[in-house]
Amino acid sequence: MTTPDTATHARQREMATEHLLFKLMEYVEDRHSGLLDFMEKSLDHLGDPATDATKDDEAVRQIARKMIIGARKQGVD
Repeated sequence: MTTPDTATHARQREMATEHLLFKLMEYVEDRHSGLLDFMEKSLDHLGDPATDATKDDEAVRQIARKMIIGARKQGVD
């Protein structure tokens, strides 16, 4: 078995983290309605930490919006 390179490992970690975050969001929203609304209201404070030409605060917010929309659609099975 080969050791994954840094980019592969980062992608795999990102996918695992995203999955667990979605499931946590769905679970908490199901039991304590309002979490997703609260998270959505916080997006104005979210930004891209980059300090170069790749900085794009709105792109980061859009990813977060899509995650919230996905959690609203998916719900708890």
